[in-house]
Amino acid sequence: MEVSQEHKIEFFEADIEYQLDSTDDIRRWLTGLVSEEKCGIEKIQYIFCSDDYLLDINKQYLDHDYYTDIITFPLNNSKTAIHSDIYISIERVAENAKSYNVSTTQELRRVLAHGVLHLCGYGDASDEEKKAMRDREDYYLAQL
Repeated sequence: MEVSQEHKIEFFEADIEYQLDSTDDIRRWLTGLVSEEKCGIEKIQYIFCSDDYLLDINKQYLDHDYYTDIITFPLNNSKTAIHSDIYISIERVAENAKSYNVSTTQELRRVLAHGVLHLCGYGDASDEEKKAMRDREDYYLAQL
Protein backbone atom coordinates (compact mmCIF):
# COMPACT_ATOMS: atom_id res chain seq x y z
CA MET A 1 0.00 0.00 0.00
CA GLU A 2 1.45 3.36 -1.04
CA VAL A 3 1.67 6.09 1.57
CA SER A 4 0.09 9.38 0.44
CA GLN A 5 2.42 12.33 0.03
CA GLU A 6 0.91 14.22 2.96
CA HIS A 7 1.56 11.31 5.34
CA LYS A 8 5.24 11.58 4.51
CA ILE A 9 5.38 14.83 6.51
CA GLU A 10 5.78 14.35 10.24
CA PHE A 11 6.03 16.69 13.22
CA PHE A 12 8.09 16.05 16.36
CA GLU A 13 9.29 17.86 19.48
CA ALA A 14 12.89 17.84 20.66
CA ASP A 15 13.40 19.58 24.00
CA ILE A 16 10.11 21.47 24.26
CA GLU A 17 6.42 20.66 24.32
CA TYR A 18 4.71 22.09 21.28
CA GLN A 19 1.54 21.04 19.51
CA LEU A 20 1.08 22.28 15.97
CA ASP A 21 -2.54 23.20 15.22
CA SER A 22 -4.34 21.78 12.19
CA THR A 23 -1.64 19.25 11.31
CA ASP A 24 -3.71 17.59 8.59
CA ASP A 25 -4.37 20.95 6.91
CA ILE A 26 -0.70 21.91 7.21
CA ARG A 27 0.37 18.57 5.71
CA ARG A 28 -2.01 19.04 2.76
CA TRP A 29 -0.81 22.62 2.26
CA LEU A 30 2.90 21.64 2.33
CA THR A 31 2.23 18.69 0.03
CA GLY A 32 0.50 21.02 -2.42
CA LEU A 33 3.43 23.45 -2.23
CA VAL A 34 5.92 20.69 -3.01
CA SER A 35 3.76 19.41 -5.85
CA GLU A 36 3.30 22.86 -7.38
CA GLU A 37 7.08 23.32 -7.28
CA LYS A 38 7.33 20.10 -9.36
CA CYS A 39 8.98 18.21 -6.50
CA GLY A 40 8.06 15.11 -4.53
CA ILE A 41 8.39 13.87 -0.97
CA GLU A 42 10.08 10.77 0.38
CA LYS A 43 9.97 12.00 3.99
CA ILE A 44 10.08 15.38 5.72
CA GLN A 45 10.41 15.55 9.49
CA TYR A 46 9.86 18.88 11.22
CA ILE A 47 11.41 18.98 14.69
CA PHE A 48 10.24 21.79 16.97
CA CYS A 49 12.80 22.87 19.55
CA SER A 50 14.14 25.71 21.71
CA ASP A 51 16.61 28.43 20.77
CA ASP A 52 19.39 26.73 22.72
CA TYR A 53 18.77 23.36 21.09
CA LEU A 54 18.94 24.89 17.61
CA LEU A 55 21.97 26.99 18.55
CA ASP A 56 23.80 23.80 19.51
CA ILE A 57 22.93 22.27 16.13
CA ASN A 58 24.00 25.46 14.37
CA LYS A 59 27.38 25.38 16.13
CA GLN A 60 27.96 21.65 15.77
CA TYR A 61 26.96 21.11 12.15
CA LEU A 62 27.27 24.51 10.49
CA ASP A 63 29.97 26.17 12.61
CA HIS A 64 27.67 29.18 13.17
CA ASP A 65 27.45 30.75 16.63
CA TYR A 66 24.11 32.53 16.41
CA TYR A 67 20.41 31.93 16.91
CA THR A 68 18.24 31.11 13.92
CA ASP A 69 14.62 30.16 13.43
CA ILE A 70 15.19 27.21 11.09
CA ILE A 71 17.83 24.82 9.88
CA THR A 72 17.04 22.51 6.99
CA PHE A 73 19.08 19.34 6.55
CA PRO A 74 18.49 17.68 3.19
CA LEU A 75 19.24 13.98 3.61
CA ASN A 76 19.45 13.42 -0.13
CA ASN A 77 19.89 15.55 -3.27
CA SER A 78 16.60 14.63 -4.92
CA LYS A 79 13.87 17.15 -5.67
CA THR A 80 11.55 14.36 -6.80
CA ALA A 81 11.94 12.41 -3.53
CA ILE A 82 12.81 15.03 -0.89
CA HIS A 83 14.08 13.54 2.36
CA SER A 84 14.89 16.05 5.07
CA ASP A 85 14.97 16.95 8.72
CA ILE A 86 13.90 20.53 9.40
CA TYR A 87 14.55 22.00 12.85
CA ILE A 88 12.50 25.01 13.95
CA SER A 89 13.04 27.09 17.08
CA ILE A 90 9.59 27.96 18.37
CA GLU A 91 11.15 30.63 20.62
CA ARG A 92 12.82 32.33 17.65
CA VAL A 93 9.62 32.12 15.57
CA ALA A 94 7.68 33.81 18.40
CA GLU A 95 10.35 36.52 18.74
CA ASN A 96 10.39 37.13 14.98
CA ALA A 97 6.60 37.30 14.91
CA LYS A 98 6.74 40.18 17.40
CA SER A 99 9.41 41.95 15.33
CA TYR A 100 7.41 41.54 12.10
CA ASN A 101 4.11 42.38 13.84
CA VAL A 102 2.42 39.15 12.77
CA SER A 103 0.94 36.29 14.75
CA THR A 104 3.16 33.44 15.87
CA THR A 105 0.96 31.10 13.83
CA GLN A 106 1.50 33.19 10.68
CA GLU A 107 5.25 33.34 11.22
CA LEU A 108 5.47 29.61 11.90
CA ARG A 109 3.63 28.89 8.67
CA ARG A 110 6.08 31.11 6.80
CA VAL A 111 9.00 29.20 8.34
CA LEU A 112 7.41 25.82 7.53
CA ALA A 113 7.14 26.90 3.89
CA HIS A 114 10.63 28.42 3.93
CA GLY A 115 12.25 25.11 4.82
CA VAL A 116 10.46 23.23 2.07
CA LEU A 117 11.19 25.94 -0.49
CA HIS A 118 14.91 25.51 0.27
CA LEU A 119 14.49 21.81 -0.54
CA CYS A 120 12.75 22.74 -3.81
CA GLY A 121 15.76 24.80 -4.89
CA TYR A 122 15.19 28.30 -3.52
CA GLY A 123 18.08 30.06 -1.82
CA ASP A 124 18.30 33.12 0.40
CA ALA A 125 21.96 34.12 0.32
CA SER A 126 21.61 37.21 -1.89
CA ASP A 127 19.06 40.03 -1.80
CA GLU A 128 17.63 38.76 -5.08
CA GLU A 129 17.26 35.22 -3.70
CA LYS A 130 15.70 36.56 -0.48
CA LYS A 131 13.12 38.47 -2.52
CA ALA A 132 12.28 35.40 -4.63
CA MET A 133 11.99 33.29 -1.45
CA ARG A 134 9.73 35.85 0.25
CA ASP A 135 7.54 36.11 -2.85
CA ARG A 136 7.06 32.32 -2.90
CA GLU A 137 6.38 32.25 0.86
CA ASP A 138 3.74 34.96 0.43
CA TYR A 139 2.21 33.13 -2.53
CA TYR A 140 1.83 29.89 -0.58
CA LEU A 141 0.70 31.60 2.64
CA ALA A 142 -2.15 33.17 0.66
CA GLN A 143 -3.31 29.64 -0.25
CA LEU A 144 -3.59 28.47 3.35
